[in-house]
Order: sequence, then structure tokens, then C-alpha cells
Amino acid sequence: MKRQALLIFSHQLTSEQEKDLLENWGVTRIVPMPEEVSSLWRNIPPDIHSLKVFLRPVLEWLIETAYPGDLVLVQGDFGATYIVANFSIRVGYVPIYSTTKREVEEKILPGGIVEQSRVFSHCIFRKYEA
Repeated sequence: MKRQALLIFSHQLTSEQEKDLLENWGVTRIVPMPEEVSSLWRNIPPDIHSLKVFLRPVLEWLIETAYPGDLVLVQGDFGATYIVANFSIRVGYVPIYSTTKREVEEKILPGGIVEQSRVFSHCIFRKYEA
């Protein structure tokens, strides 16, 4: 079975995430958003009350590109993510998100200054559940 992973998020897929999609989720094709849709996703206005009309190009791209059973990796603005994940479930796509492990390192510098370093590493993809 051929399965695509459509990417709806604002950053680059890491090599660990790509490997996970290919080896553990049976993905044969990874599909990033076109630039105009990606720009819209990265620039969701914080001052509009409803995202339904604003997100129409994202949902239209999904309809044009995805097939039932395809993965939709969606992360970003909470409200927009909720809308896309629910839409995906309704039409037969499989919305997922990346889970991460966080490692924090603290150093005490001269003068009592505390410096923290955080490293995030991909663990698994998890399905959004309704």
C-alpha cells in the first residue's frame, strides 16, 4: 500500500522523523505544503476570531493532494491544528503529531548566573484521537 505523509507545520522534518515515517508508518512519499499554503500556515493572525475561512486554502490543498489513509503531520497554532486534525479524521486521513524527549542541562556561571540548554529529540509520532 502506498501511503503519503502530508506535512502541515512550520519547520523542517528532521532525519529521525523522516526515518520514523518511512520505516514505522509505511510512508512512500513525503509531501510538503506548497509555498503559498506554507506561508499562510506560518502567519496565522492572532487577532481574528475564526480561522475557518482563513484555513480554506490549507484544507483545499489537503483535498487535492491526500487520499484516504494518508498521514497528515499537523502541528502549529492550537486552533488551526484542531481544525485540520478534526477535518482529517472526518474525511479519512490519519492526523499525527511528533512527540519529543526534552533534556535540560544547567550550568552555574560566575556571579550565580544559571544558564540552561534544552535539547529536543523526536520519540514517536502519535495519532490525534477523537
